[in-house]
Amino acid sequence: MTRYYTRACNFYYGKISKNLVKDKKSLPLNGNKEISFDQIELISRNSKKKIKINKLLNLPKILKKKVTQDLKYITSKKKNFANLNFNKSPNIMGILNLTPDSFSDGGKFNTKTKGIKQAFKMFESGASIIDVGGESTKPGSKGINSKLEWNRINKILRVICKKIPISLDTRKSDIMQKGIKLGVKIINDVSGLNYDPKTINILNKYKIPFVLQHSQGTPENMQNNPVYKNVLLDIYDFFDKKIHFLRSIGIKHNNIIIDPGIGFGKNLKHNMNLICNISIFHSLGFPILVGISRKKFIKDLSGDNDTKNRTGGTVSSVIYLMMQGVQILRVHEVNEILQGIKVFKNLIKN
Repeated sequence: MTRYYTRACNFYYGKISKNLVKDKKSLPLNGNKEISFDQIELISRNSKKKIKINKLLNLPKILKKKVTQDLKYITSKKKNFANLNFNKSPNIMGILNLTPDSFSDGGKFNTKTKGIKQAFKMFESGASIIDVGGESTKPGSKGINSKLEWNRINKILRVICKKIPISLDTRKSDIMQKGIKLGVKIINDVSGLNYDPKTINILNKYKIPFVLQHSQGTPENMQNNPVYKNVLLDIYDFFDKKIHFLRSIGIKHNNIIIDPGIGFGKNLKHNMNLICNISIFHSLGFPILVGISRKKFIKDLSGDNDTKNRTGGTVSSVIYLMMQGVQILRVHEVNEILQGIKVFKNLIKN
């Protein structure tokens, strides 16, 4: 039997969106009238078809039931957690790499003084939460042991967890548990909970919110010719299957964020397909996080190979993803990104 997927599309933003929702000509995304849509794209592995929301009654009975259920997830209001406000769009997650070898800022903030200063700077600039990591997961990087990872982040976490909301970027269950005890608000595991089998037990025990990210392979080998049958639908199916598994083992809360993992086992074509069709993941019913800051696809598209000089490409990507209703954006330059978002929002008010 053919499986169909529902992607919200043809979005409106700001004042125009509010008026269309009021006139019942568009549907609000996640209950937020400031961003709405008036079409869906019905996708299978063999076909695509765009349909206006006022024509959905003409669908066959089985398809209509499927789309109606998906629309319920797409339009339902999300509950806030971990200082993330899903009644606005988007939330900014600031990146704090406490590593000597991360791809664009390795060694820049990996001392106690510099790390603490940068965390507060990003939070005061408007980040909703700061994502702290002590292990590089850039393409080609090799894993490190828990002792080294914890030594890199321990002293800084002890200071900042008491004062600002922190997400912990780690693949290891023992690091997760130590971080949770210090007060981190979210666990962000780039492996999709596949690296350490004990992570599931930690998440279940503490009932903590977490990011479920897709990646193919490990950082060491993930860019060695990644292959998908259909990158968009393969990753959707990964999330769907994983969520069902998590429910089956007792993780019942909805404080889960999904991240398609741009650059984690994807080439340029895969990344572009995901970014351009990112709104398909709204039908899973969870907030979406995307990390696009300074990513390689910006170099591939612009021809500029300076990883520290990709702010322009990051800003344009952020605006595009915001217009698709992505709720959380993980970035390095918090002040510059928020400046771009504020200017854009004010321009479309007129």
